[in-house]
Amino acid sequence: MSGQHTDSIDAAGNGLLHRRFFLKTGALAATALMTAQSSARDRPAWMNAPGKGMSAAGEPSQYEKHVKRLAASRPGTTGSGASRSPLEHLEGIITPSRLHFERHHSGIPEIDPGQHRLALFGEVARPLSFSAEDLCRYPLVSNIQFLECSGNSGAMIAPSPVENSCSILHGLVSGSEWSGVPLALLLDEAGIKASGKWIIASGADSARMSRSIPLSKIYDDAIIALYQNGERLRPGNGYPMRLFLPGWEGNASVKWLKTLQVTDQPAMTKDETSKYSDLGETGKAELFTFDMGVKSLITSPSPGLDLDRQGLYQISGIAWSGAGRIKKVEVSTDGGSSWADAHLDAQPLPKSLTRFRAAWRWQGGQSVLLSRATDEVGQVQPTRAQVMKGRAPGSFYHYNGIQAWQVQTDGKLRNVYV
Repeated sequence: MSGQHTDSIDAAGNGLLHRRFFLKTGALAATALMTAQSSARDRPAWMNAPGKGMSAAGEPSQYEKHVKRLAASRPGTTGSGASRSPLEHLEGIITPSRLHFERHHSGIPEIDPGQHRLALFGEVARPLSFSAEDLCRYPLVSNIQFLECSGNSGAMIAPSPVENSCSILHGLVSGSEWSGVPLALLLDEAGIKASGKWIIASGADSARMSRSIPLSKIYDDAIIALYQNGERLRPGNGYPMRLFLPGWEGNASVKWLKTLQVTDQPAMTKDETSKYSDLGETGKAELFTFDMGVKSLITSPSPGLDLDRQGLYQISGIAWSGAGRIKKVEVSTDGGSSWADAHLDAQPLPKSLTRFRAAWRWQGGQSVLLSRATDEVGQVQPTRAQVMKGRAPGSFYHYNGIQAWQVQTDGKLRNVYV
């Protein structure tokens, strides 16, 4: 912000305020005090008798039952489809395990951990086999990182904007604390031969999902995940063990992991050729586009979270990048004519969701809200036009274009293209 705004916290056009607004609490203190004095005199019914007893597992409040995943199976199938995280109703950077998105190709297998084993074989000196209990005896690591389906936001390739919620359009991304065994430890124990260059990972579901992963990624940061958000993996996210590849497309982090075969070349499986490949307008497909690009998304306000009056609002959202940390997020409320840096909640973590915020004074006019992320390697989130350039019709994987929400004069929001 230039020096001419020393007496103002305006940062850009159409009422967008400077990020230092979040450090200035004096303007809100009087309102908070009046609220506190008033509520101190109240004695609602639930203060007049003991509450209900404790339970073996906690549940959300009955008043938060609307916060749930949006699940749908493909017609004619059982369990082939996706459950989307309710992004617009969440805060912070960690998604509750019960609300983490899921993508299934043949339902969720009910696996007995006592009978399930992971086999490591192929171009190794010593083939090995592990139970989940075996793996828990190895040194574990924990990191807070995102997972995103490469088909997330695929509806944005439609010729006309799809009218739907943030969750439906973009809900195939979530953040968790993942805990598990660095896969490099197991490879070192098995002894990789010089001919070993790739690993073919396959799952124990009936779809037998399998993906080819270069060893360079395995030795970088791949883990066999056993825990998510402090508890053992839930069945929908790969219990009792899954491959987790930070920053890479979700499909490559194979769930219900059953085999790891070390090979000298990729397997060219159905899940990385006919699917999860990027078809160009020339008819040529690009394979093994693992990394998820830099991306951001305003989650509130968004469609369904309408503005009910003029005044001050908090714009909140998430940003992430498969290349590492988020460096900055910019926000615009005038369709990109002017931009201002958003406030980041904390020091961004590598390959993790980053929560950003901006203060905005809405004066009742039509507005278009945008966010644009930049990561630590200098990648800037592209526009929709840039993302669509060179794509074949219907090619929807790896969409990371800037999302535009239009605020209408009645306060309702809708998806638009700019």
